[in-house]
Amino acid sequence: MMIDRKRGPSLAVLACAVLGVLSLSACATTGGTETPAEDGSTTKGDKVALATGLDYATNTDPFPSTYQPLPRENAAIVGGTVFTATGLRIENGVVLMSDGKVEAVGGAETPVPAGYRVIDARGRFVTPGVIDVHSHLGVYPSPGVQGMSDGNEITGPNTAQVWAEHSIWPQDPGFNTARAGGVTTLGILPGSANLFGGRGVTVRNVPSVTMQGMKFPGAPYTLKMACGENPSRVYGGRNQSPATGMGNVAGYRAAFIAAREYKAKWDKWREDGEGSPPTRNLQNETLAGVLDGSILIENHCYRADEMAVMLDIAKEFGYKITTFHHAIEAYKVAPMLAANGVCAAMWTGWWGFKMEGLDAVEANAALVDAPEGSCAVIPPTTRN
Repeated sequence: MMIDRKRGPSLAVLACAVLGVLSLSACATTGGTETPAEDGSTTKGDKVALATGLDYATNTDPFPSTYQPLPRENAAIVGGTVFTATGLRIENGVVLMSDGKVEAVGGAETPVPAGYRVIDARGRFVTPGVIDVHSHLGVYPSPGVQGMSDGNEITGPNTAQVWAEHSIWPQDPGFNTARAGGVTTLGILPGSANLFGGRGVTVRNVPSVTMQGMKFPGAPYTLKMACGENPSRVYGGRNQSPATGMGNVAGYRAAFIAAREYKAKWDKWREDGEGSPPTRNLQNETLAGVLDGSILIENHCYRADEMAVMLDIAKEFGYKITTFHHAIEAYKVAPMLAANGVCAAMWTGWWGFKMEGLDAVEANAALVDAPEGSCAVIPPTTRN
């Protein structure tokens, strides 16, 4: 038996189908009907397709990726137990890789072309590279020190204006540890202190001096939102709103009302080109990207009832939640998640550390995976 993967995805990208679907599933989503001119320029009248949360005024990425793949060679991994991430297990398998892509996956009878470096995997397991959809490496380096705890902008409940990529320390030793464990790609998110924690970014786990050298070219930005205890605990103790669950919901709605008005002003200016462009607001710019579908929501949420409320808010303002993270009670609303096309990223066996993390079952992921159209994900590491 041999699976032909010529022109197929790399091992890391194969994992996207199982482990990384929430971070990359909406790569083709756009917010307009026209694109910039071939030279990259735009005019006031253009309806710009803000496909990856670009600069609202210029339709450019102010922090462009400079990522380059690492040097690679043609290789054959032979003799191991191969898991293909499609449910197939091949004993004494062979994986052929050519020009950084999987060329073929098969049994021991699969021929190894001349000139391929042979890697002996006997007694080992071979899997696609792991995509960590919920990581804080770089923004919370490991081992951690307070001076580099850089993942939560705890200055207000809405910090949608900040971007996690501007806190990433590329020399975090944790990247090397994760790479040794097979993690090839990471969704780096801000922490969960705020209703809107800021933009997340997808990076390739390669050695780099700069954040831009790791940034996944063309991957959509994400927005970290948090429901539940975290934002109300952080701000309620300071006599600020939100101090309760109802304060949380009022905060989400007020922010999206402001973003909707901001987006309408820009849409009108792009349509008629009259006068000066609206004054830019980085907070509303991120939220407007959510409303036009170019920025994906990653929602920290534990309780089933709060997931249902967050879905109602998404329907009110016409955006989509991509994933509920942590999602300890996702099993209670599994059919609802499947019906709305929302993934749940869950732990396999950690709960009880606070009240909203109390009502867990070990079958959570299996129950979420059961309904038709479901999306259950178990990232290798999640916190915050």
